[in-house]
Amino acid sequence: MGTNGSSSRYLTARRFVAAALATAAIGFAAVGTADADSLRKGRVEVLELKVQNDQYEVLDLGTAGPSLGDMDVYSGATVQGGRSVGRGGGSCQVVQLHGGEVTKQCLITMEVEGGSLAMQSLWTTGSSAPLDMAVTGGTGAYAGAHGIVRFWDIGTPDERARAEIQR
Repeated sequence: MGTNGSSSRYLTARRFVAAALATAAIGFAAVGTADADSLRKGRVEVLELKVQNDQYEVLDLGTAGPSLGDMDVYSGATVQGGRSVGRGGGSCQVVQLHGGEVTKQCLITMEVEGGSLAMQSLWTTGSSAPLDMAVTGGTGAYAGAHGIVRFWDIGTPDERARAEIQR
């Protein structure tokens, strides 16, 4: 990408989205610390987490600058009580461009104790609202899981997430 202002804003927005998604992936990983027996049908497991992003790559596919198909790929760890409790990763792909807004479809898969979890959301760059991701399922002890993971302060050292998971 060039060094003009719009390219710089685009790269900043892409990194913000990548960090947000890494956060989402990481937030879900902490579910592995919960006792699987405590996740009885109808019971909500609430996790308050800090997020530590470790890797991300911005793929500018097609024409330079924002274009359909561009991707962010990321991974990271979730911290609870000062210790790492899980890991996860995923990707966000540009699915719509409207003026200066870039909307991405984000998918995350998390490895957790006893199985894996999946989540997804749409994310529009530049939004100051928290990012909510839907828990769309799981495997093993988390088969049939659903819920929501909300992220705040995405891409900052204060990034945090609150997961509310049912199965």
